[in-house]
Amino acid sequence: MAISGAASRGAADGDDSAASLQGLEHPLLHAYEARKDDPAAAADHEAQRFGPEADGGASFVRTCFNGLNALSGVGLLSIPYALSEGGWLSLALLLVVAAVCCYTGLLLQRCMDASPAARGYPEIGELAFGHGGRLAASAFLYAELYLVAIGFLILEGDNLDKLFPGTSLGLALGGGRLVVVSGKQLFVVLVALVILPTTWLRSLGVLAYVSASGVLASAVVVVCVLWTAVADGVGFRAQGRMINVSGLPTALGLYTFCYCGHAIFPTLCNSMKEKKKFSRVLAICFAACTLNYGSMAILGYLMYGDDVKSQVTLNLPEGRVSSKLAIYTTLINPFSKYALMVTPLATAVEERLLTAGTKNKRSFSVLIRTLLVVSTVVVALAVPFFGHLMALVGSLLSVMASMLLPCVFYLKIFGVARCGRAEVALIAAILVLGSLVAATGTYSSLKKIVHEF
Repeated sequence: MAISGAASRGAADGDDSAASLQGLEHPLLHAYEARKDDPAAAADHEAQRFGPEADGGASFVRTCFNGLNALSGVGLLSIPYALSEGGWLSLALLLVVAAVCCYTGLLLQRCMDASPAARGYPEIGELAFGHGGRLAASAFLYAELYLVAIGFLILEGDNLDKLFPGTSLGLALGGGRLVVVSGKQLFVVLVALVILPTTWLRSLGVLAYVSASGVLASAVVVVCVLWTAVADGVGFRAQGRMINVSGLPTALGLYTFCYCGHAIFPTLCNSMKEKKKFSRVLAICFAACTLNYGSMAILGYLMYGDDVKSQVTLNLPEGRVSSKLAIYTTLINPFSKYALMVTPLATAVEERLLTAGTKNKRSFSVLIRTLLVVSTVVVALAVPFFGHLMALVGSLLSVMASMLLPCVFYLKIFGVARCGRAEVALIAAILVLGSLVAATGTYSSLKKIVHEF
């Protein structure tokens, strides 16, 4: 109800915001409108823009698929672990985080409606705080996307190693030397090679077909886990704890990570044929993903209790058809999401390095995206701690991009006086919650990562 209510208000405000701002005498808007006419500024479009869609933009349905794919996926596997960290009562926090992140997504849309030049997250930051705001938004945005992409590779390596234990590959080098790559490391490299071509796609309309497979896979994984419990003898024997105060920071960080699609929202909105309907896209995506996340959290915690691992698929019994199907479908999600995460970062790098006179832009684009994939492989091999890494991303970067920055930018652009007391109070509460999650969750995650090393 909280999500749908926020979405309804956002839809009304989003549709009317452009008209209401036409006569708004706001110095920030005037200053930014003047700057966007500067040729140097016009050439700097690191705000997650894509080339024109062949059909004039992505349809409502395609955007829904891309939005669902951005919000669902890897977090689905860690959500039972998050529930085990916080206890049963922490499920209420999942709903709170979902409602807050949906609302802040609507705030981003309103900020974009404030000026035609505010086409992406960095440009929203610049509209609010000038060049400093742009740098802050870009730093958190691209760091989050980069680390999430690394998490995908770690996930793939873990699950493939469970399916095919003991797999190794020998590489002959000069001088008769033989290098053997095995286990998770081998699978991380192989997965990166398979994913690489998807990063070369530039159209979100085309990428929607890849996203559709990821959305379907998320639903299939939940069904497979349910089948394992009911038909394969695992059952629902675990009772679990009602509340675990010490684990709440980790739980909140992972819950927030589940809804860390804000970095992609401006890209999705810009790709639509009918941008005014984006608030409806948000409502549908958040409602569907919350239902899926909640179902998986309850199933996994009832099955394994406090023994559930950071990826619930690692708990599933070996040799069972349902277990293998769950893991196989789990592997589809990173394939479908990796390109969606990397593309805004790749686009920003391309627009910084490529100039109007650059020849073979397509070849340079492919090279840049290939190098980005290679760099994520290197980091994934160096830091193979999926659960702790995702908790860190959720606690620090996702909280900043999904909760704190949208609220701060919105208040700065529109002003406290125009927002109304109720909305200011709500935003203040979100800022307090986000700051608490960021501080406690980041400390807890870093402490666990250092302990693992």
